[in-house]
Amino acid sequence: MEPRRRFTARIVLAGLTFAVAAAVAVAGLARVNTRPAGVGTGVVVIETNLGLEGGQAAGTGMVLTSSGEVLTNNHVIRGATEIRVNVPSTGRSYPAEVVGYSVTDDVAVIQASGVSNLKTASRGDSGAVDVGETVQAVGNAGGTGRLTTAAGTVTSLDRSITVNDDQGGSESLSGLIETNAAVKPGDSGGPLLNADGQVIGMDTAASVGNQIDQTTTSEGYAIPINKAVAIAEQIDGGNDSATIHIGGTAFLGVEATTNSYGGTGAAITTVVPGSPAEAAGLVAGDLITSVGGHTISSPDELSTIVMTQRPGASISALYLDQGGATQSANLTLASGPPR
Repeated sequence: MEPRRRFTARIVLAGLTFAVAAAVAVAGLARVNTRPAGVGTGVVVIETNLGLEGGQAAGTGMVLTSSGEVLTNNHVIRGATEIRVNVPSTGRSYPAEVVGYSVTDDVAVIQASGVSNLKTASRGDSGAVDVGETVQAVGNAGGTGRLTTAAGTVTSLDRSITVNDDQGGSESLSGLIETNAAVKPGDSGGPLLNADGQVIGMDTAASVGNQIDQTTTSEGYAIPINKAVAIAEQIDGGNDSATIHIGGTAFLGVEATTNSYGGTGAAITTVVPGSPAEAAGLVAGDLITSVGGHTISSPDELSTIVMTQRPGASISALYLDQGGATQSANLTLASGPPR
C-alpha cells in the first residue's frame, strides 16, 4: 500500500466503503424511490475489492460506449485490487480494468470485459444548467446493487468544496453543481439528470453537517458532465499529464509516514508481503531518502514519484536502515491498485 489519504470529513465523497462483514448491514440505507433499471439505462453498478485493506466498496458508473467503457469517480475505484461492473436489470457482472484516472478532478474511466450492446448514457450540456431547475440523482445508494433516484433542484453553480481527511490533509474540488437532491453513499459516479433525462453532472460528494452521518445529507455535489467527459477524452487519447494517469498504477508496496525526527524522507511503517519493497529487503523502520534519483522529502512525494512510473519499471532507491547506515536497492515496480 502506498501512502495515501482517506477521506472521512464534513463533506464526504459519496462512494461507499465497508468491511466485508458489514455488507448486509448497509442495505437499509437506501430509502429513496427504487428506479427500475431497464436494459440500456446507461447506468451501471460498480463493486470493488480492496484486497490490501480487507474490505469492499461500491459506487455507480455511466456507460460511455456500447462495448463497456464506463465513466465514474476516481474515489470509487481508489485502492481496488478487483473491479466489477454490474448491469442491475440483467444481474450480469463483468470484470473491469482501469483505463486511466485523474486524482485531482476525481474522474476515472474503466473498461468492462466481455460485454456488448450496452446503451450509453444520454449526455446533456452542463454549460446550460440554471439554478432552480429540476434534477434527479441516480445511483447505487447504500450499496444495494439496485439503482435508485432522488429528486431535487440545482441550488448553486460553480461551487468549490474541500474534503478533509482523518490526518489533517484535504482535497479541493471546484466548478461543481450543487443540488438539494439527497445524494447517498454509493451514488458516486452516477448521473445527475435534468428534466429531459439527460446527464448534466456526475454525483460526487455530499455535505453531512457536523457529523459523519452517511444516511442524512443536506447538499449534494456533482462534477459538470462537460468537464468529466473532457477528462475522459484525454484519458482515451492516452494523454497523461501531471493530473491524469493512464493505465495501470505502479506499486512499490510500502506504507510510510513523516520522519519522526523532523527531517526529510519517508519513514516506512508497513511493507506489503510479496511486494517489490519486500523483495528488495526494505523493512518497517527504514527511511527512504531517494527514489529514481529524486530526493524524497515526504511520504506524499514518494507517492507522486512512484505514480509517474509504469508497472514493470526498474527504479533505484536510497534509504537509511534502522542503524542509520545508507543502503541502496534496485526495485522492479509491480502493478497495484489505483490511487
